[in-house]
Amino acid sequence: MANRKILVVEDDQTLLGILKYNLIQAGHSVLTATDGVQAVQCAKNNHPDLLILDIMLPKMDGLEVCRTVRKDMTIPILMLTAKTEEIDKVVGLEVGADDYMTKPFSMREFLARVKAMLRRVDMIEEKETATNQSAPKTIEMDGLIINLGSHHVKLHGEALDLSRKEYDLLVYLVTNRGQVFSRDQLLSKVWKYDYVGDTRTVDVHISWLRQKIEADSAHPKYLLTIRGVGYKFEGQNVS
Repeated sequence: MANRKILVVEDDQTLLGILKYNLIQAGHSVLTATDGVQAVQCAKNNHPDLLILDIMLPKMDGLEVCRTVRKDMTIPILMLTAKTEEIDKVVGLEVGADDYMTKPFSMREFLARVKAMLRRVDMIEEKETATNQSAPKTIEMDGLIINLGSHHVKLHGEALDLSRKEYDLLVYLVTNRGQVFSRDQLLSKVWKYDYVGDTRTVDVHISWLRQKIEADSAHPKYLLTIRGVGYKFEGQNVS
């Protein structure tokens, strides 16, 4: 994995120093910010490969930073929060974060999560390089068109605004249509790490996808829940 530029946004100076030290030891270049306004400016000026973002920040909170950055950049975002309320995690994912970690967390888990997210960046770059050398491949089904070259998704001619992780999850389920995956399997295959504990991340992204591709999200036709097991994508005529 190549050396990557990581922006860490944290107003706790002690934690910021610990995270920066460990990321540098792992071979990465580290930029830092201690408030939300500074974070947005730093991200726009330096185009980091990964944003590690605390929710509770002065001047502009992490959720607003996430919304602002997401308007112009597709950078992966790992959100840090000391809050335990489920709503904070859900909102963080809703505004564009790819994943979250609740404080306190072990440095081993933190570095593993960072490694997994950066591995995904490498894979995307390799895929885009290969795609640029050939005609983009598309997946089509019942009005749903996924362009694997541009990462654009349309439903009945209307472009869908999907987050990076929503797109990845949709593509994985569509290309493995009919197969049932547990939440842990989806975390491993789509998020690219072995996850122990709260699997709410998958449920939230499935919910967002249903709202965007299903005619009736309460009675889905494509993204089906298999009780006690997990999820699958059901459909025909995929090419």
